[in-house]
Amino acid sequence: MKWSEISIHTTHEAVEAISNILHEAGAGGVVIEDPFELTKERETTYGEIYQLNPDDYPEEGVIIKAYLPVNSFLGETVEEIKQAINNLMLYNIDIGRNKITISEVNEEEWATAWKKYYNPVKISERFTIVPTWETYEPVSSDELIIELDPGMAFGTGTHPTTVMCIQALEKTVKEGDTVVDVGTGSGILSIAAAMLGAKRVHALDLDPVAVESAKLNVKLNKVHDVVTVSQNNLLDRIDEQADVIVANILAEIILRFVDDAYRLLRSGGVFITSGIIQTKKQEVKEGILRAGFTIEETLTMEDWVAFIAKKQ
Repeated sequence: MKWSEISIHTTHEAVEAISNILHEAGAGGVVIEDPFELTKERETTYGEIYQLNPDDYPEEGVIIKAYLPVNSFLGETVEEIKQAINNLMLYNIDIGRNKITISEVNEEEWATAWKKYYNPVKISERFTIVPTWETYEPVSSDELIIELDPGMAFGTGTHPTTVMCIQALEKTVKEGDTVVDVGTGSGILSIAAAMLGAKRVHALDLDPVAVESAKLNVKLNKVHDVVTVSQNNLLDRIDEQADVIVANILAEIILRFVDDAYRLLRSGGVFITSGIIQTKKQEVKEGILRAGFTIEETLTMEDWVAFIAKKQ
């Protein structure tokens, strides 16, 4: 079978959105070539265990590669991808050069080659992300392992916005908590909350592809007795009070439901937000404060910001 490789040269800010567009278009695996990974390997806090080849990475920006089957719909699919990426500018997302190239590859070439980019990565004090095909032994008794298949939708769990959310969950989730994960994507944050002792976790996403991906990952990590995954638009029709609400989504969308988050949280509850580019930091901060929260901590990583806010 023949496959077409679509390569998109873009910015850090647009990586997650474009990755999701590619998955929704039916991509069979997505590879992110980010030169920051080379720097992170030298300056790592948690000791990522992999070796990277500088020749695989661009000098600036980020290259996202995805693989689409060569068929009669390929041209139409590529045009839809291009249009969807251009539409990101409507949300003030910088797509950078947005240089797109197409090439043809054999199935044997792409089916295993992309796996070289993914190895176990320790992303916080307790959590390590492990690809499903890897054998990994925990290095400490309290280490928590999340298994993910990077070939599925919504990435590898190592994006800065995801890492900050997991670090925030480590600081805030208590045994027996009820947690709501808005825009769950792969379900990784819900899985983390369950592993940290939450009694009940609601993983919500409007995208049916995300819902199916999250369900598979929840089952893979054996937390399906705690995590319920459902298709839902933000916090619409959610009435159960929560101890923690976490959202790793666009800044504009966070501002749409910040009042609902305040309403649903118990007194003393925590609102964790990420997916916020530096240029949107002040706008989101003001919206969170205006809703009645106090900001307990601000996390930063690369060009991204996360807030840990509390309802008094």
